[in-house]
Amino acid sequence: MNRFEYLQPKDLNQASQWLADTDKTTLPVGGGSDLLGLIKHHITEPQALVNLKNIEGLSEITFTTGQGLTIGSQVKIAEIAENQTIRKKYPVLAQAAEQVASPQLRNMGTLGGNLCQRPRCWYYRGDFDCLRKGGDLCYAVGAENKYHCIVGGGPCYIVHPSDTAVALLALDAQISIYSNGETRTIPLDDFFVLPETDALHENILKPGEIVTAVHIPELPSNTRSAYIKFKERSAWDFAVVSVALVMQLSGKKIRNGRLAFGGVAPRPWQEPALNQGLTDLQPDEQSVDAFVSGAFGNALTLEKNEYKVVLVRNLIKSIIEELSA
Repeated sequence: MNRFEYLQPKDLNQASQWLADTDKTTLPVGGGSDLLGLIKHHITEPQALVNLKNIEGLSEITFTTGQGLTIGSQVKIAEIAENQTIRKKYPVLAQAAEQVASPQLRNMGTLGGNLCQRPRCWYYRGDFDCLRKGGDLCYAVGAENKYHCIVGGGPCYIVHPSDTAVALLALDAQISIYSNGETRTIPLDDFFVLPETDALHENILKPGEIVTAVHIPELPSNTRSAYIKFKERSAWDFAVVSVALVMQLSGKKIRNGRLAFGGVAPRPWQEPALNQGLTDLQPDEQSVDAFVSGAFGNALTLEKNEYKVVLVRNLIKSIIEELSA
C-alpha cells in the first residue's frame, strides 16, 4: 500500500476544493470498504484521501409527507436496512440494503460508497492491464465471462456491483452532487454511464464533485415493491442477477410499474419496453409468461453467460408473482 495524506475537511466546500486539486491524486473516503481493497491491490494509488464521514448533514435520513425520503450519502448501509420508515414505505430499498455484503461491511459501508463502488471484474481487480485501467483490451470478451454483462457492453463488459442502485433506480430516485459551492440534483438514471461513453469510469463525477444525498419521491397508495438477488453463495456475494420492482395495483391488475436490474449491464439497468408492458398487466400465469418471454430479447451474450437471460426472466416472473399475491 502506498503512503498517502489523510485530510479532515471542516466542511463540504473544503472537501470539494481538496478533491478538485488535480496536481495530485486525491480521492474521497467514507466507509472505505471498497477503496481500501483498491489501494491494497495497487489498482489506485492516491496521494491523499479526504474524509467525508464527519461532514455535517451527510449522515441523516429524513422523510417528509408529500415530498418523500432523503438519505445522506454517508448514511451506513445497515442504517438503511434497519430504518423503520424505509422498511414500511420503501421495502425494496431495505431489502437491497440487507443483501449488501456482510453485516460487518454494512456497518461500515455508506450509501454514497455503495453507489460509487468500482467493478468486481476479476481482470480489473487482478494483474491485468485491462481497458478499464487504461489498457487496450477487455480480457473478458474471449476468456472467463460467466459473470459479465449481457446488455450495454462494449468495449468493456463489466457489471455494476451496487445493490442499492438497482432499488433506487426502480424507485425513480434522484441524486444530489455538490461542487464549487453549488448543489445540483439529477435523476439517478443520468448518474451512471456506459463504457461506450467512458471506459474508465462508471459515473459522471468529476474532480471536486461529491455525492451528498439521494432523494426518493413519496409513493402512491397501493404501491408494492421488492428486491430479489440471485447469488452463488448464501452470504457476502455480489449479484449474478438482481431484480427490483416497484408497482402500483388497481384492482387485480398492475396499474403501472418500474423494473430495474443488476448483474446484467455495466450500469444499473432498465428496459423501457418492459416497464411499459407492465401497464395494465393481468398478473395471471399466462399473461406473466407472455410478458417475460420477450425480456432481454436484445441481449448480446458472451460465450459463458447466456444463462443470465433465462435467469433474469425467471426472476422477473417470481417477483411479479410475489407482489401480486
